Amino acid sequence: MQTPFFDFFRGQVKMEISMIRLLVLAVLSLMVTSVVGEGKGISVAYDGRSMIINGSREILFSGSIHYPRSPPEMWKDILKKAKDGGLDIISTYVFWNVHEPVQGQWNFEGNNDLVKFIRMIGELNMYVMLRVGPFIEAEWNFGGFPYWLREIPGITFRSDNEPFKYHMQKFVSKIIDLMKQEKLFAPQGGPIIMAQIENEYNNVQGVFKENGARYIQWAANMAVALQTGVPWVMCKQEDAPTAVINTCNGRQCGDTFTGPNGPNKPSLWTENWTAQYRVFGDAPSQRTAEDIAYSVARFFSKNGTHTNYYMYYGGTNYGRSGSSFVTTRYYDEAPIDEYGLLRGPKWGHLKDLHRALKLSKKPLLWGTPGVERQGDDLEIRTFEKPGEMCAAFLINNKTRDGATIKFRGQDIYLPAKSISILPDCKTVVYNTQTIVAQQSSRNFVPSTKACNLKWEMFRETILTTKDMSNKNKMPQELYGLTKDTSDYAWYSTSINSDGTKQGDLQVANLGHAMLAFVNGEYIGFEHGSDVDKSFSMKKPITLKPGQNHITLLGMTVGFPDSGAYMERKYAGVRAVTIVSGSQTRDITQNTWGHEVGVRGEKLQLYTEQGVGKVQWTPAAKGAGPPLTWYKTKFDAPEGDCPVALRMTSMAKGMVWVNGKSIGRYWTSYLTSLGQPSQSEYHIPRPFLKPANNLLVVFEETGGNPEGIEVLVINRDTICSFMPENAPADVDSWERNDNQLRTVVKELKSAANLTCPDDKLIKSVEFASFGDPTGQCGNYTMGKCNSPNIQKVVEQNCLGKKCCTIPLDRGILDDKSKDSCPDLKYKTLAVQLKCAS
Repeated sequence: MQTPFFDFFRGQVKMEISMIRLLVLAVLSLMVTSVVGEGKGISVAYDGRSMIINGSREILFSGSIHYPRSPPEMWKDILKKAKDGGLDIISTYVFWNVHEPVQGQWNFEGNNDLVKFIRMIGELNMYVMLRVGPFIEAEWNFGGFPYWLREIPGITFRSDNEPFKYHMQKFVSKIIDLMKQEKLFAPQGGPIIMAQIENEYNNVQGVFKENGARYIQWAANMAVALQTGVPWVMCKQEDAPTAVINTCNGRQCGDTFTGPNGPNKPSLWTENWTAQYRVFGDAPSQRTAEDIAYSVARFFSKNGTHTNYYMYYGGTNYGRSGSSFVTTRYYDEAPIDEYGLLRGPKWGHLKDLHRALKLSKKPLLWGTPGVERQGDDLEIRTFEKPGEMCAAFLINNKTRDGATIKFRGQDIYLPAKSISILPDCKTVVYNTQTIVAQQSSRNFVPSTKACNLKWEMFRETILTTKDMSNKNKMPQELYGLTKDTSDYAWYSTSINSDGTKQGDLQVANLGHAMLAFVNGEYIGFEHGSDVDKSFSMKKPITLKPGQNHITLLGMTVGFPDSGAYMERKYAGVRAVTIVSGSQTRDITQNTWGHEVGVRGEKLQLYTEQGVGKVQWTPAAKGAGPPLTWYKTKFDAPEGDCPVALRMTSMAKGMVWVNGKSIGRYWTSYLTSLGQPSQSEYHIPRPFLKPANNLLVVFEETGGNPEGIEVLVINRDTICSFMPENAPADVDSWERNDNQLRTVVKELKSAANLTCPDDKLIKSVEFASFGDPTGQCGNYTMGKCNSPNIQKVVEQNCLGKKCCTIPLDRGILDDKSKDSCPDLKYKTLAVQLKCAS
């Protein structure tokens, strides 16, 4: 008979064997790296300080860019901008559900061409972090899992469950084998230097108890055994097995990360959230460039050597790819916005940060760390090898007040909640709170070529039970009914009435949204939210004598993307009753018909081939009825700027251009500020032809297509907002550390402004040297201002592609009289308009 002690001892022995196996695999992996990389590619290893590439320690800056969230024609431009922003690595998930949507049927074409994407990164001399997962979350439908996985008998996702482990290993092996065949790992000469297995598993591990602990060991064993020749990581995994590196995800990893769980692992940050993704109903949420920069400097000051911005470019959730209630626009507040335009100052301020930290590389990687505190909120962190190298981080943690810190004979002022970087322990070259980078304002301009659209319409037929072959006593669960092939599923039943009766139709629904009809007449629409997907509908109805048809159109807004037991989550109609006076009639078990999808989907009315399959009529004036298809043709907008649709006159539905879905829209779901979470919807230029582009809209609840606008987007409004105490401009730094002392002292702060593309500065929209306030696109004069500033800016900038305005009182001020005598530090604010 086995005792509990024996079971415990046996478990411990198994754990030790597992750990030994992982250690052996880790050693073998490093050996393979050095052998395979010799003469072909590069070796990749790590120690307790940093990643080691070709024998050299490195500090690395990375950004997340997801290949399915933009068309291939946009990839190169976005990747170039990322490289220009100072990134070394591009991080991407691998999206299982786009590669194997049907079990055994693989897709690596178009937006899903992972190999092409990785090769393109390599051609730009950048590295890749491949986050295989295969659970990715990423606000992506079903967290990246294909729907068919849910229907595997006996499966439990992300646990020590044999069906799940079988399919997970099969997918991971498929991807790794593909990467090897294409020679994409660094030792083979490719750009992949890191890979990730699993994703934020600590969030659910406790639910699975022993099965969770065993699973994470198995996942590590499985990954390392594939012998990629590059290190494996697990993000947010405090007990990551010995052979993989545990990493941090979050906004402030410099303060929240407990550190690597082994002495020979470096401190890596795999997700530094540059903003907050939004769900429909969310008000705007931003994260400032200053806060991101502070978090990165803080992390590097505490032995960090790698950060990855999530996202660096978010892109678009085309089609039905976004998870539950997530907006079609993804991480638009990233350094590169949804349209592929640089978001200033975030992009430029982080670029300057990267340069400052690269200047500090040698002491950061080889110096001895030291900490000195000057009170509760002032801190000095140094990395030094006396007589050879030194870098310092001066930190002010006060959230409201600036402070002066004493450091090696200098009094150095620090703005509130900021960090100054001194690559030589003498010269401040960067402060996280002080922005010298160019700023910009995004403009949405109605197209002059794509206007006066002529709309035609086609209405969906409201189905009844007789139209449906799928019958069941009760309404079927919605996820299992649609199997992720459509957002829509019809439910219908018939009841008899012995006379005209009035009452309320009441429906309890587990989510996400629903339309109701009685005898073909529209009754109403209800929906849940990201916080609570379930909802109840209560609508007045009138029953006629004889047979009555109750029809419901259930809707999903993406599948769940996170949490334990994802395979057991449900949606759809739960209970249906009719209440008339004191009588309640439960019709939940009244036999229901079911039909997946709407007719227009099946006929593909959004394609050139499909539009001819039905009779279209001119669209009526004003708001139209629910479940209506609209179509029109338009010419490609002028120029080559990005294109979008403004959909505020519509309510909820989907949009296609030339047969390609640009995603779900939901402008009727207003935020607490009374505005839609998203009003404009991106049409990538590669989707367009020069003329006669087919635009099709499926409106679910009723809208007016005459209000739809085709827009062109630009960032032709460029700005600078610089205080006098800004550090030296770093745009001209192309020097090594030995030159730093003499060169930085010669630099003077200046506003450097450059028009995008080949445009020229056409006008000065705002200029002030004094105490202006506001943001780019919305500046306001303060109490004082130099009378010379407008003339100085016009002389320096008009008619040029780029210009420099020295931050010099002798140039900017009226020499006869100081207009702001009480200001210790003045601020220069400039707003320029660029045009072709």
